[in-house]
Amino acid sequence: MFLQRIHHIAIICSDYERSKNFYVHVLGLSIIKETFRAERNSFKLDLAVAANYQIELFSFPDPPVRVNNPEAQGLRHLAFAVKDLDACVRHLTQHQVVCEPVRIDTITNKRFTFFSDPDGLPLELYEE
Repeated sequence: MFLQRIHHIAIICSDYERSKNFYVHVLGLSIIKETFRAERNSFKLDLAVAANYQIELFSFPDPPVRVNNPEAQGLRHLAFAVKDLDACVRHLTQHQVVCEPVRIDTITNKRFTFFSDPDGLPLELYEE
């Protein structure tokens, strides 16, 4: 197969500063590079997820609202692997992020929970 790995995940936000704060200060991702593209009136923020992955956070003037039905076609959610799910949930709760009750994956017997970013994008924490 010619695909080697996922290069990046792109997210368009409605409020750049709010989402930047969420991904950097609440989730703890580190900034690789921040670029303002004047011709598009748009920011592009490259964020590191550990050493192997990258999220690109974009702002655009008046982006359309995302379909929020969890079973809609397209990307369903973005999942992050964590070592201590309980500690992560406590951290998110301290930042006023609401997490769903922790569940058990019936196939792997691993624990997981869902929460949302500031624009309602569903995110998952999956305990390894």
